Amino acid sequence: MSYIATLREQVQAMATGFVAALPSIAIALLVLLVTWILARFAAKIADMLVGRTEIRPSLKSLIDTLVKLAIWLIGIMIAAIVVMPTLTPASLIAGLGIGAVAIGFAFQDIFENFLAGVLIMLREKMRIGDVIECEGIVGKVERITLRETHVRRLSGELTIVPNSMIFKNPVEILTDELKRRHEIVVGVSYDTNLDHAADVIRRSVEAVGGVDIDMGLDIFAQEFNSSSVDFLVRWWAGSTPRAGWESKDKVVRAIKAGLDAAEIEIPFPYVTHTFKERVPLGRNPGAEA
Repeated sequence: MSYIATLREQVQAMATGFVAALPSIAIALLVLLVTWILARFAAKIADMLVGRTEIRPSLKSLIDTLVKLAIWLIGIMIAAIVVMPTLTPASLIAGLGIGAVAIGFAFQDIFENFLAGVLIMLREKMRIGDVIECEGIVGKVERITLRETHVRRLSGELTIVPNSMIFKNPVEILTDELKRRHEIVVGVSYDTNLDHAADVIRRSVEAVGGVDIDMGLDIFAQEFNSSSVDFLVRWWAGSTPRAGWESKDKVVRAIKAGLDAAEIEIPFPYVTHTFKERVPLGRNPGAEA
């Protein structure tokens, strides 16, 4: 019976303590509600202030997240002190530090992506809208969050890439500049005058719209191939993948038309078949008169 009486007393004490703590819990909930409202208004104010500057969208998102996080941390600390008056800001900060270390070990990958996201947002290069290539993924950056980056592939699929992957590996930004260099290889027959062929190719490429002649046009005799002498043709045009494909299409068509008009052959691989005459067994070819 003593055990039952003790249990009853403990339950009654817990109920009494809970009822006594109800005002503090209500105040803590009110603090959290005010914190939620302040976080929303603070984010809007930050958007208004940042919107007047030419800050990058990714950095704007980082500022909004940090402002909300700071307000929520302060609000939760105040609510915890209201519920448990014995707590102090110093003890809460110390507890947060120990908790952060423990959580960091338990969720190492998540925190790694989080820190990588912060550094990517602070990075000046790789903005939203850029076309990038990383670890075989080629596409347009649509969104950068604190944990992942959304890349829309050129074929339309959305790829969600962990930030740590982008931060640790080389990233090729195809649209960092408005224009980039493109190249193709053109082969002409061995009986062609190479100076004349290079001049025809140059005039053909210069006539193509969208090719920036001021940035340079290179035509190099590159190598003796199996059936042709190959020229390396390099020019500057739009940096987006579609602009590159359209420019290459126009250049190939123009060079083909120019070489045809100049009666310069673009050879295909030649195959020479050699047949050896068989001598019947037992027959001596030198014995015939």
